[in-house]
Amino acid sequence: MSYLHNIGTYFLMIAEMFRKPTKWSVMRTLILKDIEDLIIGSLGIVAFISFFVGGVITIQTALNIDNPLIPKYLIGFATRQSIILEFAPTFISVIMAGKVGSFITSSIGSMRVTEQIDALEVMGINSLNYLVFPKFIALMLYPFVISIAMFLGILGGMAAVIFGGFGTLEDYIIGIQMDFIPFHIIYAFIKTFVFAFILATIPSFYGYYMKGGALEVGKASTTSFVWTSVVIILLNYILTQLLLSA
Repeated sequence: MSYLHNIGTYFLMIAEMFRKPTKWSVMRTLILKDIEDLIIGSLGIVAFISFFVGGVITIQTALNIDNPLIPKYLIGFATRQSIILEFAPTFISVIMAGKVGSFITSSIGSMRVTEQIDALEVMGINSLNYLVFPKFIALMLYPFVISIAMFLGILGGMAAVIFGGFGTLEDYIIGIQMDFIPFHIIYAFIKTFVFAFILATIPSFYGYYMKGGALEVGKASTTSFVWTSVVIILLNYILTQLLLSA
């Protein structure tokens, strides 16, 4: 029953988040701060991981294509498909659940522990709109992060091909361009927007409704990471079934 209670409370939180908005002059400052913390602050780790994982995908693909009858341009094709369809939108989102999700849960949870949220309520401010809505708006820029992950992943694969001697640059580029389906980009960004909403709301839920002290803040951060990752993986399966199986 506790799971049903949490699910119901989560959806009530989402509805409350859009009610009684904070005045724009204050909200603008909160949104800009969250963009810096959640989006700009994540670019470094996303760029590093994307570049080298793109290289690893390329190397593993090249090592498994050892039949001389299989053309080398399939390395670029397989790298592009892996990065655009799954690695960039899904794998990066799970990583962001650890970085961004834990940050959101701990920051809101710390405000709950120090009774700052109670103070907001006493002043007549909708604390959910004040705390969660700016993070939701900031993470609507999340597709920008994923587009960088896609670009750097393919670039990392290109570097692996050239410096590892697994093929030629021309073959890799031909593979990247071969049988390109524009809907795959749309599919990836649809998933990205859904995952951005999950990254903004589930960690906020665990931070906002936590009880206890500093130790419980750490536990709430761990729990939020686990459930955010689980929901992202489940929604990834559902969205892939809906969007690609037709």
